[in-house]
Amino acid sequence: MDLYMMNCELLATCSALGYLEGDTYHKEPDCLESVKDLIRYLRHEDETRDVRQQLGAAQILQSDLLPILIQHRQDQPLFDAVIRLMVNLTQPALLCFGSVPKEPSFRHHFLQVLSYLQAYKEAFASEKAFGVLSETLYKLLQLGWEERQEEDNLLIERILLLIRNILHVPADLDQEKRIDDDASVHDQLLWAIHLSGLDDLLLFLASSSAEQQWSLHVLEIVSLMFRDQNPEQLAGVGQGRLAQERNTDVAELEALRQREMAEKKTRALQRGNRHSRFGGSYIVQGLKSIGERDLIFHKGLHNLQNYSSDLGKQPRRVPKRRQAARELSIQRRSALNVRLFLRDFCSEFLENCYNRMHLALKAYQELLATVNEMDMSPDEAVRESSRIIKNNIFYVMEYRELFLALFRKFDERWQPRSFLRDLVETTHLFLKMLERFSRNRGNLVVQNKRKKRKKKKKVLDQPVASGNVPSSPEELEAVWPSLAEQLQCCLSLDSMVPFDAASEVPVEEQRAEAMVRIQDCLLGGQAPQALTLLRSAREVWPEGDVFGSQDISPEEEIQLLRQILCAPLPRQQGPEERGAEEEEEEEEEEEEELEMVQVSEKEFNFLDYLKRFASSTVIRAYVLLLRNYQQNSAHTNHCVVKMLHRLAHDLKMEALLFQLSLFCLFNRLLSDPASGAYKELVTFAKYILGKFFALAAVNQKAFVELLFWKNTAVVREMTEGYGSLDGGRRPPVWSPEEEAQLQELYLAHKDVEGQDVVDAILAHLNTAPRTRKQIIHHLVRLGLADSVKDFQRKGTHIVLWTEDQELELRRLFEEFQNSDDVLGHIMKNITAKRSRARIVDKLLALGLVAERRELYKKRRKKLAPSIPHVEDLEEEENLPEEESEEDEEREEGSETEQAQGSSVLSTANLGQSLHQEGFSTPLLWLQNCLIRVADDRKEDGCSQAVPLVPLTEENEEAMENEQFQQLLRKLGVRPPASGQETFWRIPAKLSPTQLRRMAASLSQPEEEEKLQPGIEPEVPGEQGAEEEHHKEHRAQALRALLLARKKKAGLVSPEGNGRSAYLLSIYCVPAMLI
Repeated sequence: MDLYMMNCELLATCSALGYLEGDTYHKEPDCLESVKDLIRYLRHEDETRDVRQQLGAAQILQSDLLPILIQHRQDQPLFDAVIRLMVNLTQPALLCFGSVPKEPSFRHHFLQVLSYLQAYKEAFASEKAFGVLSETLYKLLQLGWEERQEEDNLLIERILLLIRNILHVPADLDQEKRIDDDASVHDQLLWAIHLSGLDDLLLFLASSSAEQQWSLHVLEIVSLMFRDQNPEQLAGVGQGRLAQERNTDVAELEALRQREMAEKKTRALQRGNRHSRFGGSYIVQGLKSIGERDLIFHKGLHNLQNYSSDLGKQPRRVPKRRQAARELSIQRRSALNVRLFLRDFCSEFLENCYNRMHLALKAYQELLATVNEMDMSPDEAVRESSRIIKNNIFYVMEYRELFLALFRKFDERWQPRSFLRDLVETTHLFLKMLERFSRNRGNLVVQNKRKKRKKKKKVLDQPVASGNVPSSPEELEAVWPSLAEQLQCCLSLDSMVPFDAASEVPVEEQRAEAMVRIQDCLLGGQAPQALTLLRSAREVWPEGDVFGSQDISPEEEIQLLRQILCAPLPRQQGPEERGAEEEEEEEEEEEEELEMVQVSEKEFNFLDYLKRFASSTVIRAYVLLLRNYQQNSAHTNHCVVKMLHRLAHDLKMEALLFQLSLFCLFNRLLSDPASGAYKELVTFAKYILGKFFALAAVNQKAFVELLFWKNTAVVREMTEGYGSLDGGRRPPVWSPEEEAQLQELYLAHKDVEGQDVVDAILAHLNTAPRTRKQIIHHLVRLGLADSVKDFQRKGTHIVLWTEDQELELRRLFEEFQNSDDVLGHIMKNITAKRSRARIVDKLLALGLVAERRELYKKRRKKLAPSIPHVEDLEEEENLPEEESEEDEEREEGSETEQAQGSSVLSTANLGQSLHQEGFSTPLLWLQNCLIRVADDRKEDGCSQAVPLVPLTEENEEAMENEQFQQLLRKLGVRPPASGQETFWRIPAKLSPTQLRRMAASLSQPEEEEKLQPGIEPEVPGEQGAEEEHHKEHRAQALRALLLARKKKAGLVSPEGNGRSAYLLSIYCVPAMLI
């Protein structure tokens, strides 16, 4: 379709809207239907937005829609339809096309739509149009929420969207050519909004709690109203010009005047009095041409200054994705009446409905500027408040690290120069305040945070629920016939991945898991999938023929699957099986490194903090801002030079600034005719250049170093000599003899099964100390290995147990089952080396042991004779998963033994101390609670945390005593979780045996002493026979009670049970009465 010729249907529809006669618009009878047809046409336009372009070329909005809106607003259906059409027509071009098109044809359509939008914006700059919108919006807002219909809310939203769209249209600077203090189209639009009273309605919508649904629309409108405005100029409008502003303007005018006079002087010197027809040719000595000869210059001498080797070359095209980010807006000074209106609007907005709209960096800058001004206040209270605020700001690490993080993440492709300027100025203010504060304080203590790596135990997930695995061989044999029928029907199968690529476990160590997956598929009745996994696993792990040989027949594959189905493969425990063994078993755990933040304090050093800015990333950002020194303000240039001077002079790192791009900038600055206006920049440039030429006289490589950005290490090498930082860093060089020995050891051990070739080389290599990584890389470099991956530590190669291996395991178990370390002896003497976890699982599968506890090491720890009831306690050790950790686990086990023994001793000491302080009754209550929980767990077979609920005042006071709480912690009783629990709890992990031992350790010393012969105190002679008789009764009753408790705890043999019961039945009641 030709966009310059309107479609006939579209033309007919536009003609049916009406016509304008003078200032009066006469609508046609079919005006409403025509507007609806235009909306329908816009809905079905193509990707070039042809309908939108044709309506814009015909100026339908200016000639028809706006007059209808102004003169026929009483026709409500027509008014609503016109608003809908206007909202659609004024949509931003970016919203229509999605983004700025890259193709030339679509970019042309984009620019065409943008030009029509700019024409719409100019047409809307009328008080009448905004007056109608303001009156309509006012009437709708007068309606209460119970009177307002859905159509009313839609009309309010469309009016706000229409205003947003009109304000969003960018200005056409080439077409308007407005200067400062002149009213642009945007200013005219703002003035029309002000005259119509729409600004008051926007303030009402922003401040009313009942109209919060329109807040985002109002926020967009307000932000677009203040586009291209300078907040400093708006805040100072209507006030007299400050002396600083006048001085700034005078300085700018003086710089421009000096530049103009210097250019005039240069042109006067270059222009000769008499024109010469013969320019002549000249030889420029010291400047080489393409060859080895000097350059021949064919123009006049006055043009020699502008000569460059790049003349005539095609400029290098920079891709759009690498181009520097453009400024989103251009600040200009609007007309005075518009600025006064915006200032008043901003004041009312801040007073009534402001909600912190500043960017984070600007807000931080304002905070620092405010605190800095408070420092200069004559009021002592204000200065003290400033000191407290600065102390809090400088103490927190995040406030100090903010600027470094922003500099590191700065990217000129996405962030404009205005952001960089604010960042540099804020950093300058922060460093100035921090330096002054640290100098006045002497020793400033600040917060420091470090990331500390911590090892966390993580229990592996169970791949298959234990309930899905048949327990008996009969069940497995019953399942096999149906699986065999499915396998007979499988001819061609798709391949599957037998390993988990996202797992942290290496592929080489996932072989056992693949075997378990094959068995799971068979148990689930998915025989084809099991066969597919078997074939895929054979391709991934061909070594050892674990999954069958490469030339295996189909019948042998079926038999192999049957063996896998019936094989007792090691499986990991599920969550329901862990229970009480969760803290005793460590075989199925892996260590995961976590990062913890460790907070500490340190004394602050300003130079150490300044060294953090000695980075090429930071310097590059400062140099980027310095390139526009002519457009920068004097304060911005001062901030840049001050930071570079800190790095070069204060840190003695001038070489950081030895970079060719910065030197080109210095050359442009020194040759600038107006360089007198930048005295600080010129002085600093001469200082850096002098330092460079002084270093170049000593180090000729400094000229090459100009091509690169440098870090502190390179700077040190440039100034102190190359190689000064290599001491102790580089590994020793391999000599020919060492390489020959390495090759000999590798060839001798590479084919030995059951050992790691690199470990064997490390054990026999008689050279300088080498690491595993160095040996592996040198083997690859010598061509003895193809890749580093060839030396990754493999898991066990053996998955299935052969019949001979099972017989050997049975024989070793029967031989060492009465020893103290059954598992250790088996691992030492077994032929096929396997991990502890695999041997334990096989022993359980063969039925040789009923539970893992039977394989723990048996150790006897004899304690002090004063506590006879804790002698000969068997200590338990956790089983490690890997064989290489055996020695380490032995040491840990002995340490655990000592810790447990000392824990029992400390428990007895605490109990004796509490007895002496009068806590005998709470200790007896605690002892009874432990025994009762042990009985319940033994009867029920399950365990859960049991709270200790004190029902008496004496027990409640004891639970609040610190020494009693220490005893509870020694016993393993868990304190209440903060905010969730109230009572202490007996953990679920404690077994009945452990609970009875703890209860026995709480026996009263008096009772134990009375059980020992010859320890009872002598009765004075003056005591009567009746009192002696009572004491004997009481001693016998206590002796019987203690024997009953020990019997309940399982620490006394069944002998004498009858006498205990007899004594307890006879003497218990009389003793209690005593």
